[in-house]
Amino acid sequence: MALTLKEEDAAHWVYRGEGAVNLVLAYTGSSPSFIGKVIRIRKAPRNGTQSKGGRVRNSIALTPHERVLWKDVHQLISSSDKEIVGQLYVQHVMKPLLGSNYVDAGMHVVVTKEFLELVEKNVTGQRPAWRIDAAQVDTHCDFGLLMSDHSLFTHGSQGSSPCLSVEIKPKCGFLPLSRFISEGNAIKRKISRFEMHQTLKLLQEEISRLSEYNPLDLFSGSKERIQKAIKGLFTTPQNNFRVFLNGSLILGGLGGVAKNTDVSIAKAFEDELKLVIPADDGQCTDNLFTLVTEALQKSGVLDKLLDVQKLDNIDIEGAIHAYYDIISQQCMVCRELNEEQAQIYASLHLASLDEKLRIVKDYLIATTAKDCSLMLCFRPRSGEDSESVDNNVYLESTKQAFNFKVYFIDLDLKRLSKVEDYYELDKKIVSCYRQMFKMDL
Repeated sequence: MALTLKEEDAAHWVYRGEGAVNLVLAYTGSSPSFIGKVIRIRKAPRNGTQSKGGRVRNSIALTPHERVLWKDVHQLISSSDKEIVGQLYVQHVMKPLLGSNYVDAGMHVVVTKEFLELVEKNVTGQRPAWRIDAAQVDTHCDFGLLMSDHSLFTHGSQGSSPCLSVEIKPKCGFLPLSRFISEGNAIKRKISRFEMHQTLKLLQEEISRLSEYNPLDLFSGSKERIQKAIKGLFTTPQNNFRVFLNGSLILGGLGGVAKNTDVSIAKAFEDELKLVIPADDGQCTDNLFTLVTEALQKSGVLDKLLDVQKLDNIDIEGAIHAYYDIISQQCMVCRELNEEQAQIYASLHLASLDEKLRIVKDYLIATTAKDCSLMLCFRPRSGEDSESVDNNVYLESTKQAFNFKVYFIDLDLKRLSKVEDYYELDKKIVSCYRQMFKMDL
């Protein structure tokens, strides 16, 4: 980790967005080491649990049970720091599964406390208030994760050409068929997890209206249904859809749920797109939908992602039983069941330890795949471009060719201790959906 960011560097890093765990900053300076890069900085909850004395060890490294779970990935179990473990997880687990051409594991850089304190001060005005209330920059963490800015093309013959990029959070693209889904939760086999979760988010006032997006459309393989999915994301972006022009946000929210796209937002967006896609009024946005659809189909990334999501082939209702055996605790789920109901899950408890480890490991990997994002970046192509035709799409309506690239981002390691939370959330989502639609399923 030779690169170091100091106090005087903070002015060149601007707010790009954030999730629950990390703040993302984009570089605006002139250093060749950082041009075309973003950095992920760890956040800490505002409840006094910031790390002490520099880099945190032990409490956030792999737990003993996790070391058993990931025993086949030697690079993971040899690391003692959560952030490094996270990067190694992307490098050695997710990258082979999703394809090395589509995953950027990044590299660690040293950051000083003074750099982080100034970053915290500089970005406060751009962060959503609820994000500020929940967490701050962890000024005791002494490194960040440096990655390419996948909203930009950083090389090639067209350095001055505009770059248009689209960030999509696809979510789960299939309906579970597991025999371990209880009769009372059979609705899960008919309605997408995303659609059911929307009702809970609406009830909890996290969103103002139900999304028009359906992940099953995006993953369908049908051009018409993919376009329908992208239009649904555009209409109700929430935190699932963002568009950038030359690295600057032109649609969606930076730190949380975006406003729904009304007439004025749609008009402003259309005007921005004219810089890249010259077309009649009202056609630029439709052309963008076409571009995204073509790139998704040509790259095949959704098929790769769906295959990884489907590693979860027994559902959380099955995985939770294997989880309790791995941590050597009485199964809290079976304790609530009668003898006949518990018999359904007996095969899971009777399985070998290696089989239980495989079940839970596959479930956690699939959960990463259900929660990641896709970045698609487009740049108008000129006659001098020498990039492979495999990486370009043609827009018939405007007679334009575009180079494109696709990357998966936010491929975070899911912790073993979260399995119980995932189980409880699953119950809450199904219960809320059934109540809202008065279902007796």
